[in-house]
Amino acid sequence: MKIKILVKEVRIKQNMTLEKLAQLSGISKGHLSKIERQERDPKITTMICIAMALKVDIKELYKIIP
Repeated sequence: MKIKILVKEVRIKQNMTLEKLAQLSGISKGHLSKIERQERDPKITTMICIAMALKVDIKELYKIIP
């Protein structure tokens, strides 16, 4: 089982730029970019900050792939 992070998909659905998400979440644009490209496994506290910035439940940022 694998977990896919859906930050980019949720961000694009909201018509939000990476720069705006970085500003709202307090996370650098470079770090967010690596998370979106699945190059970095974020801490749960990072994902909470992203969820709050996107105004979504944190569960919406994950998808379980069998």
